[in-house]
Amino acid sequence: MPETDADPTERPPIFPDDDLVGTGHPHPWPFLNTTPGEPMIGEIREYTLTCAQGQLYTVPLAKEIAPGLLVYRIPDGMHSSSPHRWRIGHEPSGRSVADAMRREDAVRGAELLGTLADWTQDARTLHAVLDPNELFVKLSYVDCIQPASEPMRGDVSNNGRYSEDDIREAAAEYKADGFNALEVLVDMSHTVPWMGLDTEAFNEAHDRIVRLAEAA
Repeated sequence: MPETDADPTERPPIFPDDDLVGTGHPHPWPFLNTTPGEPMIGEIREYTLTCAQGQLYTVPLAKEIAPGLLVYRIPDGMHSSSPHRWRIGHEPSGRSVADAMRREDAVRGAELLGTLADWTQDARTLHAVLDPNELFVKLSYVDCIQPASEPMRGDVSNNGRYSEDDIREAAAEYKADGFNALEVLVDMSHTVPWMGLDTEAFNEAHDRIVRLAEAA
């Protein structure tokens, strides 16, 4: 939601103008014990993103990590060239704050942000008290970046998600190339979709591929 009356001499905004407005709705899972209108830390809810052009994107599993901050996977069709598919969103304004390659890093980023300010405040108030440059220096230590700021060629929106066919195809390629287990690990760490997996999921995929590739 762009700031139409921003002073161009001011420091850059914390929230990029990605033309998105978010609205949160508690997820209808009874075991979460959520209360409509009263967000809870750890609450999982549906989150709807509305583009300025009118497109709607529904995020089914947005999670409240700190007051005013949600972590969710960027929907397919949005920023398809960005391999950083996990976003930290500012719920009161619906604006993007930062992106991460892995969900666990986005969570760490939101937890860090929660120690720096009261994110239940509006975007203008936060912009007045926070320095964006300092903010992203701190976020860089938990592998978070400015939203959609490091694109790759092509559609990489599947980063962090894989199929059984992906496992078999990767194993066949590594076997043909004669990769050992360490070489497989290094290559996967820089390849979509593997580099978007959380640590445990990455290790599991790596172990499966190494076995199929008969990599020593």
